[in-house]
Amino acid sequence: MYGASYDSVYFFSIEVLRKNFLTYPCNELIIITQKLTHSTGDIIRLMTTGSLSGKSLFKTPVTLLIVDDESAIREMLKLLFEREGYHCLTAENGHQALKILESIKVDAVVTDINMPGMNGIELLRQGKKRCNSDFIVITGYVDDFTYDRMIEEGASDFIYKPVANKEMLIRLKRVLRERSLLMERERITEDLAESNLQLKKYTEELNQALGELKSAHEELRAAYLDTINRLVIAAEFKDEDTGDHILRISLFSALIAEKIGLSSDLVANLRYAAPMHDIGKIGIPDKILLKPACLTRDEFEIIKTHTTIGASILAGSKSDVLRIAHDISLTHHEKWNGQGYPHGLKGEKIPITGRIVGLLDVFDALTSPRPYKQPYPIEITLDIIKKDRERHFDPMIVDAFESCIGEISSIKKDFRSFFTAQTNDMHWSERDIQAGMDKIILGVD
Repeated sequence: MYGASYDSVYFFSIEVLRKNFLTYPCNELIIITQKLTHSTGDIIRLMTTGSLSGKSLFKTPVTLLIVDDESAIREMLKLLFEREGYHCLTAENGHQALKILESIKVDAVVTDINMPGMNGIELLRQGKKRCNSDFIVITGYVDDFTYDRMIEEGASDFIYKPVANKEMLIRLKRVLRERSLLMERERITEDLAESNLQLKKYTEELNQALGELKSAHEELRAAYLDTINRLVIAAEFKDEDTGDHILRISLFSALIAEKIGLSSDLVANLRYAAPMHDIGKIGIPDKILLKPACLTRDEFEIIKTHTTIGASILAGSKSDVLRIAHDISLTHHEKWNGQGYPHGLKGEKIPITGRIVGLLDVFDALTSPRPYKQPYPIEITLDIIKKDRERHFDPMIVDAFESCIGEISSIKKDFRSFFTAQTNDMHWSERDIQAGMDKIILGVD
């Protein structure tokens, strides 16, 4: 801002306010900005706290604690994080940091390791005993410390210096997002533990999976998969069949991917990515997701947005698993004939992973209970899929699916929370009757 005119700074300040305030009325923002003097300090204070008085007007910001014995690094990180809307505290050593943690609720601590007095590792140990803050540990001494050691000590992430600002923010936001989802899961568990046995079972499975991932996967892969599990919980915990559905989609996808000859790496990544296909439903109202009757046109348009919501959640990752999950979330409702959504992609322009999960999601949805339907028999479902060959589904995927129907049926039988429907017990859903699906399958004019 050096050399800028007061008017340019004034209008820049208004723009900062408009982008950062969540609920503050625009006309009141302008009044506040007009009260600015020519003091650069006033302008900086307004841009960083949202208030000339120093009292934040922002909507419940996340509180971070930056611990480093170098003042330049502390101030650099503070400025970086405050530009993202976070409330930042600083300390120059471990002892100062502990005093802050004992008196103020802090969401995440970003700490260096090598500091005079109490170092970052001892701060991590002491801090985990006294508070529930997440710790991100940073060091420039690559040869002296390992990721595994820091995670075992209780850190949520471990970063080597130097680190780019963009990566630092991505890693921080991942930790905060995982923290938020974990807190939400704990709240849900407390509220529903006695009445919802399925949620309890799923929580136990996730805890077991988390332990296995930490011992079986390398460095960041464990953290990525943990994030995946928690995202899926938040998006789909209301469905009693969620745990089994996620496992079935994972196993189905790997089976079909192997059958059509995809690489072993892609098969393995698809196994982890496929369960995130509906992660965007976290942004869809429950009254629409759980509606037993037919959806209105407006409701269906809202449902369709779960593809782009999911893609936004998963965008920008360096992880192969999350990149594949992004493609699946965005394209698993596209159709081979170009009549799907959200972008009307056609044929092989749809990623192969999206084509695989799209078919398997339809199969599992049709053969499972839903708020608007009973489960359909496997043979009826297979007929529906075959009739949509080269229209909804990639013919290659349909052929592979049909050739594996025995194995798929076994997986369906082994991992289910309901009884499979029989043909003589078949009840068409209101939605399928409205679409004429019963007449198409049964050959009725």
